[in-house]
Amino acid sequence: MTSVEQSLIRDIGLAKEGRLKIDWVEAHMPLMRRIREQFQKERPFAGKKVGICLHLEAKTAYLALVVQAGGAEVAVAASNPLSTQDDVVAALVDSGVTAYAWHGATPEEYQMHINKLLDFHPDAIIDDGGDLVTTLHRERPEQTKEIIGGCEETTTGILRLKAMAAEGTLKFPMIAVNDAYCKYLFDNRYGTGQSAWDGIMRTTNLLVAGKTAVIVGYGWCGKGLAMRAKGLGARVIVTEVDPIKALEAVMDGFEVMPIVEAAKHGDFFVTVTGNKDCITREAFEVMKDGAVLANAGHFDVEISKPDLRAMSKSVRTVRKNIEEYAFHDGRKVYLLAEGRLVNLASGDGHPAEVMDMTFSLQALGLREVVTGNYQPGLHSIPKHLDDMVATMRLQEWGISIDTLTEAQIKYLSSWTE
Repeated sequence: MTSVEQSLIRDIGLAKEGRLKIDWVEAHMPLMRRIREQFQKERPFAGKKVGICLHLEAKTAYLALVVQAGGAEVAVAASNPLSTQDDVVAALVDSGVTAYAWHGATPEEYQMHINKLLDFHPDAIIDDGGDLVTTLHRERPEQTKEIIGGCEETTTGILRLKAMAAEGTLKFPMIAVNDAYCKYLFDNRYGTGQSAWDGIMRTTNLLVAGKTAVIVGYGWCGKGLAMRAKGLGARVIVTEVDPIKALEAVMDGFEVMPIVEAAKHGDFFVTVTGNKDCITREAFEVMKDGAVLANAGHFDVEISKPDLRAMSKSVRTVRKNIEEYAFHDGRKVYLLAEGRLVNLASGDGHPAEVMDMTFSLQALGLREVVTGNYQPGLHSIPKHLDDMVATMRLQEWGISIDTLTEAQIKYLSSWTE
């Protein structure tokens, strides 16, 4: 069967439009182009099936095509039902990739697509958020024996994998791409910082300058969101549970307070913690009329939708990707993209140049785990791959740096000199 016959997608007729999107990001992802050329020569995935569960938009599509260029038979499913772009999926299928995804999939359809991807019987996987890995272990444990290994790129996914590894239940090796410097220092900070505000502004068409932005969580994603909000002219308040991160936020020039206090001041709220119930009834009860709620974490659990529904006399869609929750006291708050990942559900995700680094790490990490000899568990990506991606990025920008002399290397490794 051809990829078109095997796939479950919205409309193959959208392929031409999707191809234009992929061509655009390819032109702005020079690192991935270099890796694709390398993979075409080396064929590291020859004879292997690779299953990819990611946000299905143009940049991830190009990652799938780079893996395909390495000799793999590739199948994809979505890691979020609202971030899927049907034209891009159609273009992938037209390029010989099997796909199980469409925009707006119901929870049942979403899970069905993941199981169809597992029916493909991949030898290696790339996951985003951990749904593919957890489905394998919970529902199809016998199939874990078929998996050589895989990569995970999100903070949320790494948290789940760390829990599995600590319990000794992770049955195959996974590379923690998210923990690479070239991932979280740039993708999490500059990628999330720009793309989440892109999604918020595109969806609401509201001014950020002069408003108060509450950033819930001050990890690397939160740092990027706060920095961009400040640059857009907002007053920034940070909420945290970690005293060290809270101290960082203070020293970076931001106000820090509990969420219930911050809720009284915020015009925009953006959650980015990887945890559940970060904004709940207690905060909703004191929010200003017209507050805008957005989530930049992987799952739609950070803003309590059950509490919003329970407090509201009515819920209606007032603009694409904006739900209005009208409270009994007359106040209204607005939830973007159903509380899902706002930069992808309401936008195109991170800039291509940032994802060029992240997806280079994904591709190189996948080659590492497939061709290496890794034991089951969670593994850091090798430092030399991290350094390679950073060096390639600098080269593409025409930037050169110094190197240590032999005398300097000896000095740093000695305690007697």
